[in-house]
Amino acid sequence: MNKNILQKFRIAIVMLLSVASISAQKKSRIVEDFNRNWNFKLGDYPTAIQSDFNASDWRTLQLPHDWSIEGTFDKDSKTKQAQGFLPAGKGWYRKVFTVSSKWKNKVVSIEFDGVFKNSEVFINGHSLGMRPNGYISFAYDLSPYLHFGKQKNIIAVKVDNDAQPNSRWYTGSGIYRNVRLVAAEKLHVAQWGTYVTTPEVSKEKATVDFKVSIQNDADLPKEFKVVTNILDANNRSVAQLESTEKIGANSNLEKGQHFIVNNPKLWDTKNPNMYKVVTKIYEKSTLVDEYETPLGFRYFAFDAEKGFSLNGVLTKIYGVCLHHDNGALGAVANFHAIKRKLTIMKEMGVNAIRTSHNPPSLELLQLCDEMGLIVQDEVFDVWKKKKVTNDYHKYWDEWHKRDLEDFIKRDRNHPSVMMWSIGNEIREQFDSTGVRITRELAQIVKSLDKTRPVTSALTENVPEKNFIYQSGALDLLGFNYKHADYPTFPTRFKGQKIIASESVSAYETRGRYDMPTDSIRFWPKKYGETFDGNPDLTVTAFDNIASYWGTTHEENWKAAKKYDFIAGTFVWTGFDYIGEPDPYPYPARSSYFGIVDLAGFPKDVYYMYQSEWSDKTVLHLLPHWNWKAGQLIDVWAYYNNADEVELFLNGKSLGSKVKKGDELHVAWKVPFEAGTLKAVSRKDGKIVKETEIHTAGEAAKIDLKSDKKSIKNDGYDLAYVTVSLQDKDGNPLPTADNLINFKVTGGAKIVGVDNGYQASLEPFKANYRKLYNGKCLVILQSNKKAENITLEATTAGNISLGTVSIKVE
Repeated sequence: MNKNILQKFRIAIVMLLSVASISAQKKSRIVEDFNRNWNFKLGDYPTAIQSDFNASDWRTLQLPHDWSIEGTFDKDSKTKQAQGFLPAGKGWYRKVFTVSSKWKNKVVSIEFDGVFKNSEVFINGHSLGMRPNGYISFAYDLSPYLHFGKQKNIIAVKVDNDAQPNSRWYTGSGIYRNVRLVAAEKLHVAQWGTYVTTPEVSKEKATVDFKVSIQNDADLPKEFKVVTNILDANNRSVAQLESTEKIGANSNLEKGQHFIVNNPKLWDTKNPNMYKVVTKIYEKSTLVDEYETPLGFRYFAFDAEKGFSLNGVLTKIYGVCLHHDNGALGAVANFHAIKRKLTIMKEMGVNAIRTSHNPPSLELLQLCDEMGLIVQDEVFDVWKKKKVTNDYHKYWDEWHKRDLEDFIKRDRNHPSVMMWSIGNEIREQFDSTGVRITRELAQIVKSLDKTRPVTSALTENVPEKNFIYQSGALDLLGFNYKHADYPTFPTRFKGQKIIASESVSAYETRGRYDMPTDSIRFWPKKYGETFDGNPDLTVTAFDNIASYWGTTHEENWKAAKKYDFIAGTFVWTGFDYIGEPDPYPYPARSSYFGIVDLAGFPKDVYYMYQSEWSDKTVLHLLPHWNWKAGQLIDVWAYYNNADEVELFLNGKSLGSKVKKGDELHVAWKVPFEAGTLKAVSRKDGKIVKETEIHTAGEAAKIDLKSDKKSIKNDGYDLAYVTVSLQDKDGNPLPTADNLINFKVTGGAKIVGVDNGYQASLEPFKANYRKLYNGKCLVILQSNKKAENITLEATTAGNISLGTVSIKVE
């Protein structure tokens, strides 16, 4: 046989083996989306676990689902202001399903990414267990109780979120994260059964230590082969090992493997190169399980003097704190909603996310891996000492160890995760119990992962008064606020590594401008003091109103960037969130702290961060240019990559300004005159960027802009449509508040509306919304119809309707 024929024969054999491998893979571990066709009803229905229960009057819906966001705002709600005055209560979910007879000898489990809260799961009348913590992922083995073939199975989930208040922010209620059904052979990789670390990493070479926990649920011992491949982003193998092992009946075996990868592509915030570890288990020549583990090659360090470095490069952490809600979707963990949120942050220049104050969704971590965002992964807001009446302190003794272990096991393979936070503003920092509990929690973390520092977000920066610090168990000290004390930290906490775990807490409402802006005002001046603010419960968007415990965005960033030993800052918060509208009373129902409003529209300070944190060339003017003739207007400009900014009004120069010292914006006082306000930035006399704002005339048409030209026909994909009014020349009306009505046809439904106004009592689930300061938002979701989408928007008066078309793929 000549060489060419032999080579073709070898290629054919490889291709046949690859096809066989793929075919076998499909039969080994089966993971099914289990979100569809659930029945749901508010209330308590303990007999719903029975097969003959009549659920004909229950709603049919798709998970993830949050029933609280569907409710109406109620001043007397038990959830109170902290959770946005939305309802909680009890609810039941129920699903009827069949299981293939081919699965009879498999291990069939159900995986819940998160249920808020106090969930209990039943299969065919049998209780599988309960989990009180609404943020912890968990799974149950269904196998002993399943019917196979045509006989129906009944799964029921009780959710009890009735005891209120139980949180300091909006939680949502229900099965608000994804659910999967998993069928594996008796011999399989255990849940969260892999652990990958990279002890040595350089551009030339990386070492990989890999542990896999293999579970045998069969009544007989097994001999098997483990084949592990490390694959790059193009699914090319860069390292492989295999070994033959033995395992006893109904037992577990942990296998360790060591690899060397040459010339790895490193993971960083600008080039988040991802790999994966693929584990295959064979009995004889049959593939019985396959399991993927994410992998990123990076090394990082915190230093008491220099701050944070990633892959040997000093890197300031530009972080934001994010709560888990997704605006008008509530707590629903939708991949596309989370991606939009992170994309808006990334475009601002953010390189890090703090998951305040609870374990995040799997989707957030997957996206942070893919997008290059460092994560401070946080687990608890409360230990044994309560913050509100019915919070997690009630379950601490029984559940904290298991919850913490599950949290670490689920998240420890994500390269984006670089810090474990065991608590936020924990009250035990003020008494000696903080020493014992901190040491216990840190030990639990270290028993499962020694590659990342353990931190906690502290509020007390006097060492002798802080018992969490005195435990000596923290690798990294996190401080909330305290920016004015930064100069004293190196002497107060000598040799300690420090990060600003939470900062700012400034108040702003998008598109609202109060003048003059000559000074910073603290609101309120001290705890318990009320604020005589705007009657419509708004706050100026100029960055000069701050909480008494925090400061403005600009003042905080000046302090954080000044000191190298401050590894970075996590701003409170990236987005407004539902709940905690302190100190405004009802009807205020969502926070004022965000750099971006609840609808996802940036406030003006977004561009200050973009000018400081990103590589984008920025020249942003505020406020809008629709005022009364002669009114004295403060005009600010955020800019970068330039020496100066010159301002023009209707072609007339109002002079150039230069940032002096540590200033982050320039400003003018301008008597209003209708027309065009123009800013020009220059460097070395050459124009860098020009920005114009125009006075808008009468409303003439509705403008709709979708963030996507097409969506997938999968029942999950989202399109976010921004709605505004324009005059005949296309200028947006910055103060418009018209009521807009919506009609959608084709392959989508409206799943949310919003306008970012913190005191709006309009429902999030509707086909209408008032504009607020010129904008509102419609969220469309695929409804699995293979039809292109048309959204129409109308309003009263002689104003042309707006339309937008979106393709369905």
